[in-house]
Amino acid sequence: MRRHSLTDRGDIVKRRTVIGGLGAAVAVPAIATFVNNEAMAGSESSSSSTSSSSSSSGALVFDKDAYTELTTTITTDAGDKSVTYHFYKAITYVTNPVDEKYQSLNVSVPVKIDGTAVDATRAPVLFANSVGGYLPSSVADATGIGGGGMTGAPGGAAPSASASGEVASGGNAQVDQQGEMVSNAKLGLAAGYVVVEPGARGRTLVDSSGTYYGTAPAAIVDLKAAVRYLRFNKGRIPGNTDRIVSSGTSAGGALSALLGASGDSPLYAEYLTALGAADASDAIFASGYWCPITDLEHADMAYEWNWGANKLSSGSLVDQTVSKELSTAFTEYQASLKLRARGFGALTARNLDDHLLETYLRPAATKYLNSLSESARSTYLAANTFITWAGGKATFTWADFLTHVGARKKDTPAFDAFDLSAGENNLFGTGTTQARHFTLYSLRHEGSSSARLASDLPEKLTLMNPMPFIAKRNPGRAKHWWIRVGTKDSDTSLSVVGNLAASLEQLGDDVNALMYWDSGHGANDDAADFITWIAKVTGYKPKTKTK
Repeated sequence: MRRHSLTDRGDIVKRRTVIGGLGAAVAVPAIATFVNNEAMAGSESSSSSTSSSSSSSGALVFDKDAYTELTTTITTDAGDKSVTYHFYKAITYVTNPVDEKYQSLNVSVPVKIDGTAVDATRAPVLFANSVGGYLPSSVADATGIGGGGMTGAPGGAAPSASASGEVASGGNAQVDQQGEMVSNAKLGLAAGYVVVEPGARGRTLVDSSGTYYGTAPAAIVDLKAAVRYLRFNKGRIPGNTDRIVSSGTSAGGALSALLGASGDSPLYAEYLTALGAADASDAIFASGYWCPITDLEHADMAYEWNWGANKLSSGSLVDQTVSKELSTAFTEYQASLKLRARGFGALTARNLDDHLLETYLRPAATKYLNSLSESARSTYLAANTFITWAGGKATFTWADFLTHVGARKKDTPAFDAFDLSAGENNLFGTGTTQARHFTLYSLRHEGSSSARLASDLPEKLTLMNPMPFIAKRNPGRAKHWWIRVGTKDSDTSLSVVGNLAASLEQLGDDVNALMYWDSGHGANDDAADFITWIAKVTGYKPKTKTK
């Protein structure tokens, strides 16, 4: 039996040879014909297409004995916990990988917590991606749980952290109210869950011929393939593969939302087939996501609707003509969603600010102020006179809230930059073209007023956006959702979270959504609650092993 006992501080026996460069790099073919919304609506009701033959899936059988036993100490709200776990490293999750360094996953299975043996056979599976900025994410060199690498946190690795203590744009880290790092993966392990950390290709990957092989939709295809690997190995891999709960931050949060919304959609079938993904479902049970950078084709409009009046950190206003044109376009988009909310009726660009105030912002301020001592609360209110505090509740206007947030992070357009400098421009690059415009507004601003988007972009935009799948009531979607964002997070519009939550609630899904007062990008101020929520929605009750 191939078992080893080591601590996290020791050297780990490498269980697999990981190919760091390109494999036999098979280019994933683009689907020839874009499937429009009407076709999508019909196809979503059918069962998922198989992605590979039984023979190729046979190569994806999980080896339950190929682990290293590790012990680590994890700090939780209940104190430090000593966790002994089996660590399965760098498992390639497709039979025809483009790059195994990124198309591999790690599995951590708890066997002892504070010296007590635990049985994780039927535990929920926390599927914790570490994607940030739609950049490549690899776990191949990890030496234990949490090995995906956290970037952008205060004092952390590149991209450099902001001075405010929040996660920098493009980072994948999470921080709490004290600016300390938070790891959902480690907290999940300490709670007795099986934790899977998948790698995925990202937008900057380029081969020796100059071809970009991690642009859209590579990341979501890879994560779906990883889920299929887990579900194909039901009964072999520890944990309940019918109870997979995803998590992610920023772009990783967007991918977690998309993974939940697009479960078993046949629109990804050809991409998955090309990779040799397992013949299994890619639907997940629940999705947790923080500050998701998503709905990208409408994100410039939403950003200006939300932050258009706010100055840049330099003190200057953005181009007001561009800002107003984009904000006006958001009015039509918001109406097209046909969202409704109790007490507000139809959610339009005219009342969306009131909806966000009443549903998220004022409750967030109220919760924060009630958590303070009386003297600390008085000090805060004296410094923030725009808040009216009465009867234990905070009230304020939208305009005053925007003034309170202050400088916006991004110039306009925030995502489809006129000079193609945004990460999202790179995300929609193709072949040897590093970056492209993906909205008609930016494309025509920089060129002809009759210019048309490249023919492959409508499909790719759909494949990267959870909203179309929610709008079409995708039957394979997750039904449980944990959604969080900080109120001072201007990495994207707060309407993104508001619309995601409203659209899911309108379907009757279980939605737990709130905002963290005065917190910025990457905030996770109630991490313990998320771990408890997983047990609640999955119906999991921890078991200890008996001799």
